[in-house]
Amino acid sequence: MSFLTALINGISLGSVYAIIALGYTMVYGIAKMLNFAHGDVIMVGGYLCFCTAQYLGLPPLVGVLVAIVGCTALGIVVEGLAYKPLRQAPSLAVLITAIGVSYFLQNSALLIWGADPKAFPSVVSFPSIKLFNGQLTVNSVTIVTVLAAVLVMVALTLFTSKTKMGKAMRACSEDKGAAQLMGINVDRTISMVFAIGSGLAAIAGVLLCSAYPTLTPTTGSMPGIKAFTAAVFGGIGSIPGAALGGILLGVIEIMAKTYISTQLSDAIVFGVLIIVLLIKPAGLLGKLVPEKV
Repeated sequence: MSFLTALINGISLGSVYAIIALGYTMVYGIAKMLNFAHGDVIMVGGYLCFCTAQYLGLPPLVGVLVAIVGCTALGIVVEGLAYKPLRQAPSLAVLITAIGVSYFLQNSALLIWGADPKAFPSVVSFPSIKLFNGQLTVNSVTIVTVLAAVLVMVALTLFTSKTKMGKAMRACSEDKGAAQLMGINVDRTISMVFAIGSGLAAIAGVLLCSAYPTLTPTTGSMPGIKAFTAAVFGGIGSIPGAALGGILLGVIEIMAKTYISTQLSDAIVFGVLIIVLLIKPAGLLGKLVPEKV
């Protein structure tokens, strides 16, 4: 049963990584930039949900909605103030700006909420499921996390393939100049991408803090890095690739902690990433796109 327990825990953790990675892969796939502040939006979402439940005494579901709305607005503001002026700037300038935004969000959280860890309230109330005569227990947070990851992936896939805005995003991903000539508002489309990605980060932040109920200003840093790794692992720019990469990364991490070493688990995760990229540079589901020069 220890193997099944580790597998379920890995899928649960991987589902969180998958939701975060979907935000990364959307921003990169359409705006062609790496938003390294994405992990800190996760932390902001956790704090918004915490404050809503702890200080205002509102139900956890309201806290989740507040976190999603707040992070969506934050994503739009950050994109408009920090990234929009750099549309034509070199990629290095955008990357440095993203790191600066990350530090700004972390230090702002440190000034507002302090460095002391906060005990995050549970947002899931239904009982755990017991299998095999009680030998295997699947807790409610795990069930909700996996279902949320599946729903988010399906919803994003349908959104990008069926809706007018989704088709505009795909057009911008292919060629921003041509999309603009066809009447697509590129700036508005990119802002929408950041809004969706930040809303997903809020969901991931709430689920992450529910599974590991300790909240600090650096809560989102390591999960954000690992989710970016998952996006690269699965094929950055691919929605199914981000989901697959997140699940696999979570399973590998938990299996490494269970059967090899807790201290070496991160090294094993990144080692597997290096091996995969050496064999398939575009990731598991990614495609190499030749560029004309």
